[in-house]
Amino acid sequence: MRNITNITKALSDENRVRALMMLCQGELCVCQLIQMLGLAPSTVSKHMSILYQAGLVDARKEGRWNYYRPADEDAPEFVLDAIRWVQKSLAKDKKIVADNRQLKLVCKMEKDELCACYERTKLRNTNPAARESK
Repeated sequence: MRNITNITKALSDENRVRALMMLCQGELCVCQLIQMLGLAPSTVSKHMSILYQAGLVDARKEGRWNYYRPADEDAPEFVLDAIRWVQKSLAKDKKIVADNRQLKLVCKMEKDELCACYERTKLRNTNPAARESK
């Protein structure tokens, strides 16, 4: 019962569902997910942690990069069923289709460039002098 509850909770947030749908296109780095979702790095990390705890995604670390992908074929059948259900249900959703188009562009960007984008944003948001110069 706990597993099903964790999955339904994980799928109860639009940003987590969007992230899962993006991952169904292939493995992504956290910086790519940050760019796509337009959320703070800590928020994206929390969302990915919830998806991971529910068993919907797998994670790996390579150097400074954290990568996520959908649960693999070894996952319990109910996890795979949940992923397939989300994919089938949202395949033609306008937001998901737009995300897929944008994701192709983001995947062409260098990870260092993506990280620099959100680092500059973070600096602007935390530096009072930078906010005043806007």
